[in-house]
Amino acid sequence: MKKNTRRKYLIPAVACLVVMAGFVYSYFFASMAAGNETRYVYIDTDDTVDSVYTKLTDVSSLNGMEGFKTLVRHSHYADNIRTGRYAIKPGEGAFTVFRHMKNGLQSPVSLTVPSVRTLDRLAAELSKRLMVDSAAIYEALSDEAICKKYGYDTATVAALFIPNTYDIYWNVSVEKLLDRMKKENHNFWSGQREEKARAMKLTPVEVTTLASIIDEETANDGEKPMVAGMYYNRLMLRNAEYPDGMPLQADPTIKFAWKRFDLKRIYNNLLYIKSPYNTYKNPGLPPGPIRIPSIAGIDAVLNHVHHDYLYMCAKEDFSGTHNFARTYEEHLQNAKRYSEALNRRGIK
Repeated sequence: MKKNTRRKYLIPAVACLVVMAGFVYSYFFASMAAGNETRYVYIDTDDTVDSVYTKLTDVSSLNGMEGFKTLVRHSHYADNIRTGRYAIKPGEGAFTVFRHMKNGLQSPVSLTVPSVRTLDRLAAELSKRLMVDSAAIYEALSDEAICKKYGYDTATVAALFIPNTYDIYWNVSVEKLLDRMKKENHNFWSGQREEKARAMKLTPVEVTTLASIIDEETANDGEKPMVAGMYYNRLMLRNAEYPDGMPLQADPTIKFAWKRFDLKRIYNNLLYIKSPYNTYKNPGLPPGPIRIPSIAGIDAVLNHVHHDYLYMCAKEDFSGTHNFARTYEEHLQNAKRYSEALNRRGIK
């Protein structure tokens, strides 16, 4: 009789424990994700616990959301919300998601540094992938003291950025972002690239500046080493006519000086602008890069073709490649053909 009594109470107790375990599992350990794909929530400095709930609701199951709220109510999370990008992965329960968000264990973003022409454009593009405001990035890049800290000035700081893709935290500060870019820059230049630059008697910043011109001259990666060789010949030329080196006479630097990047033709009246970026008037390289060059552009300079060409002109077939010349007379013939082709197309 006693055995039957114990069984009478044991079965409901076990059943109750099973129900409770199922409840706990359903709310705290079953997949919190609403679907079968990883989704992300972005928590910024303006978020409150209510706005966190709103962001999570769109990507969470009903039970998972209730489990998360229960955990919040029994913690100090509402008083210490951590910014960041947090993954809501299929298979991870509310307990795991809550632990990650409470401890700031965020998922990094893949940040691609774009090859753009101006620092304000760079700041705008970076801010699209990060929590930091574009104005804060641009202000830092325009600050001589900050640039000096990293070994640059406001004219050369574009050389700090290597256009690659990096895993980085979404809520990174401007200072930490620049620290990371400095580290990546050091890694990029360490070894053969630095040795090749030294052999050319150029600094990494000078190589980057020349590469920025090469990238503006052609999008054809296969031709870039040839173009780089032509500009390097001009840069290194020293004779009675050019004791300080032959002017680069690079049309892209004129566009940069005028901030008129849509120009299709460079007329003579544009060549008189008073600017350190006017490579028709000033010998040598401009003060800094005229864009963030591609890695292909940088490597084209370091691995430039050795030839004796001093002039080039876009081909009249508009293929995006160039005719090269050793003499100015030969160059004038190439330029005439290209000018006639532009006129036929009505390009001004």
